[in-house]
Amino acid sequence: MDSVFEVARTFLRPEPRLQQAECTTNVKLGAQHGWAVGRVATVVDAISIVSAASSLRLLDLPRERQKLDRGMATTRLMALRCQSRRCTMPGGSDALPSCQYRIDLLSGTWIIGAASRQVELISGPSGDGVTDDTVAIQAAITTGGRCAPGVCGSSTTTPAVVYFPSGTYLISKSIIDYYYTQIIGNPNCLPTIRAAANFTGGLGMLDGDQYGAKGLGFGATNVFWRQVRNFIFDMTLVNATSAITGIHWPTAQATSLQNIVFQMSSDKGTQHQAVFIESGSGGFMNDLVFYGGNNAMVLGNQQFTMRNLTFYNAVTAINQLWDWGWTYKNVNINNCSVGLNMSSGGRTAQSVGSVTFIDSSISNTPIGIITAHDATSQPPTAGSLILENVKLNNVPTAVQGPGATVALAGTTGASTIAAWGEGHSYTPDGPTNFEGPIAPNPRPGVLLSGDKYYERSKPQYEKYDLNDIISVRSAGAAGDGKTDDTDILNKLLARAADSKKLLFFDHGDYKVTGTLYIPPGSMIVGESYSVILAAGPYFSDMANPKPVVQVGKTGQSGRIEWSDMIVSTQGATAGAILVEWNLAAYGTPSGVWDVHTRIGGFAGSNLQLAQCPTTPTVATPPAPVNTNCIAAFMSWHITRSAAGLYMENVWLWVADHDVEDSNLTQITVYAGRGLYDESSAGTVWLVGTAVEHH
Repeated sequence: MDSVFEVARTFLRPEPRLQQAECTTNVKLGAQHGWAVGRVATVVDAISIVSAASSLRLLDLPRERQKLDRGMATTRLMALRCQSRRCTMPGGSDALPSCQYRIDLLSGTWIIGAASRQVELISGPSGDGVTDDTVAIQAAITTGGRCAPGVCGSSTTTPAVVYFPSGTYLISKSIIDYYYTQIIGNPNCLPTIRAAANFTGGLGMLDGDQYGAKGLGFGATNVFWRQVRNFIFDMTLVNATSAITGIHWPTAQATSLQNIVFQMSSDKGTQHQAVFIESGSGGFMNDLVFYGGNNAMVLGNQQFTMRNLTFYNAVTAINQLWDWGWTYKNVNINNCSVGLNMSSGGRTAQSVGSVTFIDSSISNTPIGIITAHDATSQPPTAGSLILENVKLNNVPTAVQGPGATVALAGTTGASTIAAWGEGHSYTPDGPTNFEGPIAPNPRPGVLLSGDKYYERSKPQYEKYDLNDIISVRSAGAAGDGKTDDTDILNKLLARAADSKKLLFFDHGDYKVTGTLYIPPGSMIVGESYSVILAAGPYFSDMANPKPVVQVGKTGQSGRIEWSDMIVSTQGATAGAILVEWNLAAYGTPSGVWDVHTRIGGFAGSNLQLAQCPTTPTVATPPAPVNTNCIAAFMSWHITRSAAGLYMENVWLWVADHDVEDSNLTQITVYAGRGLYDESSAGTVWLVGTAVEHH
């Protein structure tokens, strides 16, 4: 039978929790029931996920692909999930149909040459909101020789998807996240992770980077490729005066928190906080809702883009510790004491570099924003703030400066800040310190939805049935990093678009030796960043570059959706254009979410430390460039005919270090160009999009 994996996609809808839902399982893994750690060649049956689940299964599927001549290491995938024909509510009534989540996506054989099927049972979580589920949830994350904080610097070879059906999961201490882990809840009925009243130890109900004796377990600026989405984090059982954090998240690029509700105490003296970040180089967050708390978000990182954040009844909605640059869009702050506090360090030692705050609202909040900037504040370039299209309702002080001075008066009624800023403006003669109204940027109507810039969250496909989905592995693609999958993938791309079905790339490395063509009407989603791996002489000619993935033909119109994948190269591919975008979408744009390019530095790339070391003692020129390490002509080309493209949380990266090396040693890999947008029609949105090291 076909094997099964669940993949969730973002969706913003906090759902009411089901009461003591029970799940009757019908799982065909031999004669085993309950929780299992299985080393299996295939998972056995295509079973519908129904979300109101309290009986869960842990499947550790070591994708022990053969040692390939390109050096591909073992990859594993876990799923914490209910495998169920039917879930029932107390008294035997069916669970709400809207809670059924049927992304039971087909998956092919993962183990090549596995000697036998080995299964052992461990106790699992109840999801009933009463039983302590901490140990079982942690087991789902850690099982399988994965990359643990403080032990492993980083790795692409042991990814995991940990899926939570609907239910309430009581925990008494922190859940520790591992590298390259996607923690995904049912988007139709959000599962609740609830801190027990006696919650102790650890930083965060979910700790994304656990501290050890030498500091953070992972270097925060190297924590890539991870997601958490579709959850409720409930801290309300914990005493208001006890410090507790929902998620500790010092991370870097290609990471996200999406579609999460944080419930905290609103009592006087509350010490609850939802998200704590002290370092890293992010990153993206969207569709988050916060209730209560002292500082709902405490944030310090090089850079982030955050949109669609909603706060209710916090003391301070956002406490900005430090940054280089931060963009907030569509932030809505309600009934707080302070909206955004960016005064960290004070006027003599400001630690916040810059904040851009647009298309947002602040209501019933005495102080909108607190800054430490004035005409003589230090450092001179710190404390920059740009406001644009910010609506106020009963906010007496819009911006407060040092010493409780009023930099921008607010209103007890309603008003809109068209554009206002403070910081440095630049002319050829040098910087000028300013504070006050500024001219708003022109806003072409085609880029707007109402009076705000258009935005769109990653589609969930939450109502899709198995009949609406094509799995590339079940349909014949190998995804083993060795077999040439070019022809089969092109056939499946055409078939899925023609039949209007979702094309699911089971996790794997799909080697291609020619161009993959994505036709109009395509819907494509990966699993824990499935990889398109370009290789061979077709991509080697720098003078005649060829696309690895071509979206539409020149002059072609239509739209596509594409999410959760990586496009990469293997070895000398100096003529590879990783993504060429020709498609013109008019009206609703095409969408790309969490699709990244990764050039070098990972297992199987043949562009690691062994092949492409740095040569600090060799001058180039006169010494020649190592042509075996020229690995791309360009990462992403939006051509002249293209139009209507929304890109969100996209990271185009040429590796500066070997991700698999324990010391994260620097390497030298070359790629000529990053993102080239020559669209004549425009209508291109770049939201949380980053380009590095080209």
